[in-house]
Amino acid sequence: MPDKSLQKRDDKQAIDQFIEQVKSLPSATSSKGRMIFALDATASREATWDQACHLQSELFLATRELGGLSIQLCYYRGFGEFHATDWVTDTRELLNKMNRVTCLGGHTQIRKVLTQARKETRIQPVTAVVMIVDCCEESIDDLCQQAGELGMLRTPVFIFHEGGDAHAEAVFRQLSKLSGGAYAPFDSNSPATLKDLLAAVAVYASGGKKALEHFSARQGQHIKRLTKQLH
Repeated sequence: MPDKSLQKRDDKQAIDQFIEQVKSLPSATSSKGRMIFALDATASREATWDQACHLQSELFLATRELGGLSIQLCYYRGFGEFHATDWVTDTRELLNKMNRVTCLGGHTQIRKVLTQARKETRIQPVTAVVMIVDCCEESIDDLCQQAGELGMLRTPVFIFHEGGDAHAEAVFRQLSKLSGGAYAPFDSNSPATLKDLLAAVAVYASGGKKALEHFSARQGQHIKRLTKQLH
């Protein structure tokens, strides 16, 4: 039986490292944060989708004092099915959109998420892209090219990786680095970890590094390592 105390320490260490990455990122430049919230809605992700539904309010709650946050929900599922919603600024509206989605089997479509982020940031800067994923079934070179383009546009990608897929971890670390974002693993059995990660990136997207530093100070040591990856 796994030692729960060890798991909690591992979760905190992952969050700390992620926070330290974020702190080194350039500050967000828009007056109101714009964040793409992208999730894998293939069949294996149903439990995590439900968890994300429960936690999505953290994105808005964490940024109320910073002028708020505008979010676009993106998800992929089934046979080449990709969706991007309108931009929303209300937790109830986002939850309603998420609750209408059912998960369907299919391959990953991370490239479409990155393409959508590039398209949107050319219209108006997107200050953060959050992806909650577990595997990658696409061309690494193609994804890295797109992540690099987002880095040039100063649109960082923050990847929250569930599971122990070593290949996926290597890919996701490259994508986050090339885009100027950060990578962090999480365990779906520890929802508090995902909650803290989402809140931290939302704060960064709305208020930049200084806002994240204040947020980290209130949250304690387990949040402070996130920003080391950011430059």
